[in-house]
Amino acid sequence: MYPLIRSLLFRLDPETSHDLALRLFALASRLSNTGKPPQATAEPDQSPPVMGIRFPNPIGLAAGLDKQGTARDIFRRLGFGFVEIGTVTPKPQPGNPKPRMFRLKEHQALINRMGFNSVGLEQFRKNLAATSANIITGINIGKNAATPVNEAINDYLACLREVYTPADYIAINISSPNTEGLRQFQDRELLDVLLAGLNQERERLSDKTGNRKPLVIKVAPDLNRLQVNAIAALIRTHSIDGIIATNTTVSRPGIENHPLSIQTGGLSGVPLKQPSTQIIKLLHDNLQDEVPIIGVGGIHNLESALEKFEAGARLIQLYTGLIYQGPTLVKQILDVTGKIHQS
Repeated sequence: MYPLIRSLLFRLDPETSHDLALRLFALASRLSNTGKPPQATAEPDQSPPVMGIRFPNPIGLAAGLDKQGTARDIFRRLGFGFVEIGTVTPKPQPGNPKPRMFRLKEHQALINRMGFNSVGLEQFRKNLAATSANIITGINIGKNAATPVNEAINDYLACLREVYTPADYIAINISSPNTEGLRQFQDRELLDVLLAGLNQERERLSDKTGNRKPLVIKVAPDLNRLQVNAIAALIRTHSIDGIIATNTTVSRPGIENHPLSIQTGGLSGVPLKQPSTQIIKLLHDNLQDEVPIIGVGGIHNLESALEKFEAGARLIQLYTGLIYQGPTLVKQILDVTGKIHQS
């Protein structure tokens, strides 16, 4: 069934098909019942906790598909153990000019330079309130494009305060290549200040609500070993609960001769598999099992999912692989990894 749907969607330009798919997901979300979905996995209370959360299974939806928080309900019914929505920014912004998403079918890849197109915090909260919280939800936060780097901490703090209650965990996006200056926050000095401020605010919110929500950071695949080591040290220093590895890449591994390789933006899909796995390995070599890693990038079948776990990931996320393979990809992976997650 999905190959037919995909062939129809792929006749449209990538962003139009993305938006149409999300509208269909949102409609299905509103119409779906609240019964228990079929999942090849353990019940939450049987699974070992990650970041203090008992995930029903280790497969999540990566940020970027449900940017505005309109369709999270349906992903539970597709078998996902959790979703990550966003990136949300404090103020509404349109993102970068179109066209800004490109499909490389023969490589099962996408290039995007969306640029945090966001409805802003106020509408984002309304969208969340219109969906039922029947799935573990991470909320991915970022800065507005117009906010200077030296003021960006205020954007992150504003987002943290607004999403703290509805989020099960908060992901700090410092690695998108499509917002100018954002990746500077992977440098030691800026990241030190940002994480100190966010952790301090998290502790204040924890005291106020009686609920300490996990903070995770999302990093790029375009880091060297020294940068990975510096980030790992700061994660320990500031008691960050997890790390997502990785975002999209600005390099073009394996697609150098493709006509679309000249497009600016982040590359995702199969070509990202090895770069993201390498970062996971470097992080795990440093952090061991002190801080859980959420692996994402190039997962398109069971083998590539297992590769992420073998490299050190505790959880994984799908996005581009879901677009190319469809929802059956979740079950294919769960048939094996659900058992791994229980052990």
